[in-house]
Amino acid sequence: MLTLAPDIDVLVRFGRALADPIRCRILLVLREAPAYPADLAHALGVSRTRLSNHLACLRDCGLVLTVPEGRRTRYELADERLGHALDDLRTAVIAVEADKTCADATEKGCC
Repeated sequence: MLTLAPDIDVLVRFGRALADPIRCRILLVLREAPAYPADLAHALGVSRTRLSNHLACLRDCGLVLTVPEGRRTRYELADERLGHALDDLRTAVIAVEADKTCADATEKGCC
């Protein structure tokens, strides 16, 4: 059974999903149209195993849904508004110094 997540949980889940470049790329591809895992793996240049792990994370975060189609499974964004949110985030202006990264960038792989 699907339930609605509280506001803060939604942001935490979205942040977790966006914390990895491959998951970001998956979301951007799915923003354009639903896709099958084999097509996603090919488009992103990653193995099916690696892709599967990232898709599981995105499902657990509640951002993508699976749609069974015979023997295949199609992936799509859980809500069309996620596509708009991704567009807004991509075009948002962030204030960073060109020669600076997050203090945790080396240890945590961010920025």
